[in-house]
Amino acid sequence: MASGINIRTFFEGKWHEGNIPVLRAADHGSWLGSTVFDGARYFDGLAPDLALHCARVNRSAEAMLLTPTHAAQDIEGIVRDGLKSYRADQALYIRPMYWGLEDDGYGLGPHRDYTGFAVCLEEISMSAPENSVTLTTTSFRRPVLADNVCNAKAGCLYPNNYRMIAEARKKGFSNALVADAMGNVAESATANVFIVKDGVAFTPIANGTFLAGITRARHIANLRADGVEVVEKVITFDEVHAADEVFLTGNFNKVTRVTRFDETLYKTHAMATRARALYWDWAASNR
Repeated sequence: MASGINIRTFFEGKWHEGNIPVLRAADHGSWLGSTVFDGARYFDGLAPDLALHCARVNRSAEAMLLTPTHAAQDIEGIVRDGLKSYRADQALYIRPMYWGLEDDGYGLGPHRDYTGFAVCLEEISMSAPENSVTLTTTSFRRPVLADNVCNAKAGCLYPNNYRMIAEARKKGFSNALVADAMGNVAESATANVFIVKDGVAFTPIANGTFLAGITRARHIANLRADGVEVVEKVITFDEVHAADEVFLTGNFNKVTRVTRFDETLYKTHAMATRARALYWDWAASNR
């Protein structure tokens, strides 16, 4: 069951209407998980940082030991062709993806010369500015590169993310704040995290245990250009409790307020509001 509506799928050289089947039972991606994807957004007739998302899906494929079959600019062209079928007021999730078709002869790794490719467009609304989440800790942690493909946006990473969210929901929270292998803050189960203290924004420094997102980088650049000091550093859970404000950033919702982390309540969302406004202004200026 898909998350969105009005789905169109690019597969085997052409666009198809609907959520069509693209993987087969014996494809390596189906039974051994060699799938990678990326996610961009389309809203208000804009597709911010689309080129960067198309380039990253190829890097993810290479990290998964798959051979990308389309140049990044060609993927962007496919996406923009598909967007012509939608109105500017429709918000879409843009998902290019690769997967292994055959194994490498040993039954474990994907064969480098046989790679599946598709692009899926789904109509999914953007979240409202006041949308918020609550956070709690989780017993599950982010892996390291020695354990998993942390340098890729890989499907095999997401079952662990869902374990985090399922545990959080059992505790009465909507999302989890996740530790890296060293026990410091990495990100939430679904997005990168920022904390604010005395007007300074802090975000965990990229250490290879989580994907430092394209949207995260865009917010850092926008806030700094607007005069906000943004510091990338090791962040402890005690610092999150002591923060004035916490918010999440990711491609899917761009900015999400955090109202609570365990017993700590956050009364201000000023920086999240500012980051969201700056992002929309930047996106419109780069039409």
